[in-house]
Amino acid sequence: MLVSAMTLIDAKQYDFARDRRRRIQIISILIVILVLGWLLWSHRNWPEERVVSQFFDALQKQDYETAYGIWMHDPQWKQHPEKYSQYPFNEFRRDWGPGGEWGLIKSHKIYGSATPKGGGSGVVVEVMVNDRAEHARVWVQKSDKTLSFSPY
Repeated sequence: MLVSAMTLIDAKQYDFARDRRRRIQIISILIVILVLGWLLWSHRNWPEERVVSQFFDALQKQDYETAYGIWMHDPQWKQHPEKYSQYPFNEFRRDWGPGGEWGLIKSHKIYGSATPKGGGSGVVVEVMVNDRAEHARVWVQKSDKTLSFSPY
């Protein structure tokens, strides 16, 4: 039986270009993973921020009925207003209408959002209203996207 043995002379020559391409691929994949991870983390509260933005868009248009529907997460709230007796529409309009704390809302910008320490069932979204130094803070329940005044 004849066995052929491989010697150093028979070995393939080291391919520097192949090794370099492989290193570039690995580094590129790691950078993409890091960027995607950062994007996902920085936009983790995007759904809640979007709801608050829609709410303030409706207030800016002085469409208080739509804003109330967003607040309660029920666009059909007029068909069963008794369901919302704890915070009825007239009280909502007093709080968010022209005579409310924020006055007539002419502009808004989502300033940021945060989950309370220890987790929690919602997100606090901070909104710059009418370019005021004091920001509005709105609590968004993660499960059903209802809004309320922030406890923080």
